[in-house]
Amino acid sequence: MAVYLIATLHIHDRDRYKNYEEGFMEIFMKYEGKILSVEEAPVTKEGKWDYTRTVLLEFSSKEKADAWYHSDEYQSLMQHRHAASNGNVVLLNKLALG
Repeated sequence: MAVYLIATLHIHDRDRYKNYEEGFMEIFMKYEGKILSVEEAPVTKEGKWDYTRTVLLEFSSKEKADAWYHSDEYQSLMQHRHAASNGNVVLLNKLALG
């Protein structure tokens, strides 16, 4: 069953963050993920949304998402994201109706 990963980030060092962006797709594609949305200025319908970037990813299964996230390659690349931003990353299950 598909799962979704949502990341909400405060990017404070765009130059360092570019190192993360440059290596992201090569690793991400190995785990058959899909980028559904990357937003710098989403439309806020309620509340306050003060993140500088919001990302929505899809994987075909929790196992694929976990394999990508915990891979040695991604863990190494993630150091650039951690140095250049702070934020939240959550994994959501696809709702199965009916």
